[in-house]
Amino acid sequence: MARNEKQNRRPARENRAPAYIAWHVAGNEDKAFWTRIGAAWTHQDGEGLTLQLDLVPVNGGRIVLRHPSENNNGAGA
Repeated sequence: MARNEKQNRRPARENRAPAYIAWHVAGNEDKAFWTRIGAAWTHQDGEGLTLQLDLVPVNGGRIVLRHPSENNNGAGA
């Protein structure tokens, strides 16, 4: 029974807001297109991140991690 309870618990990262939002950025600085593709959570020991990607870009571009922001959801620099 203890095993079932453990399996039903959600990972700790799902209970916390992400530390970063992952964006795929295509184009150049003059005309860049930002698409949210995932999020990252810091490890409790502060020694790393867990990156969860919902979409993996296959046609180039770059992945940018930004702190979440209420005014622009973290997009743009």
